[in-house]
Amino acid sequence: MPTQTLTITTADGRADAFAAFPDDGGRHPGVLLYTDVFGLRPVIEEMARELAGHGYYVLVPNIYYRRGPAPVVELPEHITAEARPGLFATLLPFAKEHTPERVLRDADAYVGFLTSRPEVVDGPVGVVGYCMGAVLAMRTAAAHPDKVAAVGGFHPGALVTDEPDSPHRLVSTVTAKVHLGLAPGDLSPEALGELERAMDAAGLAHTCETYPDTVHGFTMADTEAFNPAGLQRHWDRLLPLLDRNLVAG
Repeated sequence: MPTQTLTITTADGRADAFAAFPDDGGRHPGVLLYTDVFGLRPVIEEMARELAGHGYYVLVPNIYYRRGPAPVVELPEHITAEARPGLFATLLPFAKEHTPERVLRDADAYVGFLTSRPEVVDGPVGVVGYCMGAVLAMRTAAAHPDKVAAVGGFHPGALVTDEPDSPHRLVSTVTAKVHLGLAPGDLSPEALGELERAMDAAGLAHTCETYPDTVHGFTMADTEAFNPAGLQRHWDRLLPLLDRNLVAG
C-alpha cells in the first residue's frame, strides 16, 4: 500500500500529513481523516492504510502542526488508563488552541489539497473523524457543503454545546450523509436528542447508533478502550456510507 508524508500549506503555516492510497495508479475518491486527541501516530496510519485498501485516497493531517511535526508528544506504544491523565494534561491545551476559527482555516486547506491531488477523482469527498476529530469532521462538512458528501464520526467529542457555533447548530448547511457511531455515554440522552432534532429539522440524512459494550475510544487499538467488535462495526457502517456517496474512479 503506497504511503506518503506530505506538507500542506495553510493560512497559518505548513501542516505535515500522512496519505495512503491504492497502488493501481488510478484515481480514487478522497477521504479526509481527522484523528482523536492523541493525534497522528502508527495506529491511525494503519487505519488509513486499511481504508485505502478499500479504494480510497486517505489524507490524515497533523492537527497539531502549529506545535510541530507529528508526533507532537512522545506517546507510549500502548496508552493505558494510568498513562491517560498525564497525556491529557499535555494534549488538552493543544486541543483547546484548535479553535473553530482555526478548524475552518485548516479545513479550507485540507479540502483544497485533497481535491487537487492527481490521485483523487473529481467529485465529492468524505470526512471521517474520531473523538474530537468527529467535531472537526462536522465543522468541515458544514463549511464545505458543495464538496463533502459523507461524514463518519466515531466516539465523538462535544457535538452539542451551549456555544452559538456548537456543531449541532451548523447542521442546516450540511448536505452530506452522516453516520455517528457512539459508545454509551459519549453524549448524554439530552445532548443526543438535541443533536438528532437539529439534524431532523435540517432534513439531514443521518444515523446515530450506540455501539453495545463499548467505551469512549473503542476504535483505537493502541488504547485500553479498544473493542475489536466495535472497530468492526465501525468499518461495517463507514465503508457502505463512503461507497454509496462518493464517486468511484
